[in-house]
Amino acid sequence: MSTLQSAQDQGMTEIEPETATVAEETETPTEMPLPSDPQVIFLGGLFTLAVLAALYVARDIFLPLAFAITFKLLLQPVMRLLERAHIPLPIASLFMILAVLGAIVGLGAAIAGPAGAWAAKLPEGVAKLQERLGFFQGPVNALLTFFHEVENIGSTGAPNASSGPLAGSGLLSVIFAGARSFADGLFTTVLFLYFLLLSGDSFLRRLVEILPRFGAKRQAIDITQQIESDISAYLATITVMNVIVGLATALVMHFTGVGDPILWGAFAFLMNYAPIIGPALCAFVFLLAGLLTQDVFWNALAPAGLYLAIHFVEGETLTPLLLARRFTLNPVLVIFSLVFWFWMWGIPGAILSVPMMAILKIICDRIRPFAALGHFLSG
Repeated sequence: MSTLQSAQDQGMTEIEPETATVAEETETPTEMPLPSDPQVIFLGGLFTLAVLAALYVARDIFLPLAFAITFKLLLQPVMRLLERAHIPLPIASLFMILAVLGAIVGLGAAIAGPAGAWAAKLPEGVAKLQERLGFFQGPVNALLTFFHEVENIGSTGAPNASSGPLAGSGLLSVIFAGARSFADGLFTTVLFLYFLLLSGDSFLRRLVEILPRFGAKRQAIDITQQIESDISAYLATITVMNVIVGLATALVMHFTGVGDPILWGAFAFLMNYAPIIGPALCAFVFLLAGLLTQDVFWNALAPAGLYLAIHFVEGETLTPLLLARRFTLNPVLVIFSLVFWFWMWGIPGAILSVPMMAILKIICDRIRPFAALGHFLSG
C-alpha cells in the first residue's frame, strides 16, 4: 500500500463520527468568493511582491530547488514501481540520481565533439554570413546609427567606444562564467533531488498529522495526488514529444546536408522544453547553419523551414491533443507567465513556467478562497 493511501487511511480513522460535517465541507461551492476587505487585498499584494522579490534575489537557490521538484514529479512513477518491487528507498533514490547523471553526461559527450567543430568553424563562417546577408547590411547599419545618435542625445562627453563584454578575452570570461554557473546549479539540483526522492511522502504525512480537521487532511492528500498525477503526465508527455521532435530534426539535418544530426537533434530536444522561446531560437540557429553549409540560398532555408513544420505539427496538433483532458490553461496567461519567468530566471524559468502555472491552478481549484483565481487561470 502506498504511503499516500496510508496517510489517507490515517486521516479517515481519526475522524469517522463526523460524516455529516465532512459532507458539508466537501460540497462543491456554487459561488467563488472574492476578497472584499481592502486590507486583505493590500496585504496579499505585499506578500506576493515579497515572495517574487525573494525568488529573484535568491534565484541561485530557488531555481535548482524548482528543477529538483520538477524532476521528482517526473521520476515519481518510476519511484513508485521501485517501491512496489521492495527496493529500499535509499538504493532507489541513488539509482535514479545515477540514471539522471548518466543521461546528462552521455548527452554531453555525444554533442561535445560536433559542438567543438562548429565553434572552430564559426570565425570563418561569420565572414560568409556577412556575404550571404549583405542585402541586410544597409538597413541594419542605418538602424544602429539611429540608436547610436539617440543614445548620445544630451551627452557632453566623447561617444562611448567600448566594444562590449564580448571583445577580446571577455568572451572567454563569459563562457567560463556560464560553465561554472551551470556546474554549480547542476550540483545543487542533484543534491536537492536526491533528498527529495529519499524523503518520499514524509512531508505529506507530517502535513496530514498536523492538520486539525478531516476535511483539511483529505484536501491535502487530494491536492498532492492531483499535482503528482497531472504534472507527471504533462512532463512525461512533453519529454516523449521532445524526443520525437529531436529525432525528426536530426533526420532533417542529415538529409538537408547540414550534418551532425546528433548535435542538432539534441539541441532541438532540449530547446523544445521552453515554449515559444526555444523553438524560435532553434529556427534562428538552423537558419544560420543552413547559410553556412549550403551554397544555394533556397536550400539554406530548408533546415529552418522543415523544423518549423515539425514544430507546428507537434506544438499545435499532437501535444495539445494529448494534454487537452488534463490542462486547460488560459493561453494568454501562459504567454504572460512565459515572459515573466523568462525575465526572472532566463531560459530555465521559461521551461518551468507552464508546470508552475499548472500546479498553481490545481491548488487554487481545490482551496475555496482561491477558486476565483483557479477559474481565471483556466482556458
